[in-house]
Amino acid sequence: MADRKTFDVGRDSKTGHFIPVKEAERRPGTTTVERIPKPGRGDTKGEPARRK
Repeated sequence: MADRKTFDVGRDSKTGHFIPVKEAERRPGTTTVERIPKPGRGDTKGEPARRK
């Protein structure tokens, strides 16, 4: 399996602060789960949209 170029992070929609992904999945109305490229990996083409 190839190493992924991105990782998931949760973000509070109101404040913009990063939060744990599990907390973001518990509060879908006020949070989002985003994919962020790893340092030095700006190209994220070909990566899946996000994990479920």
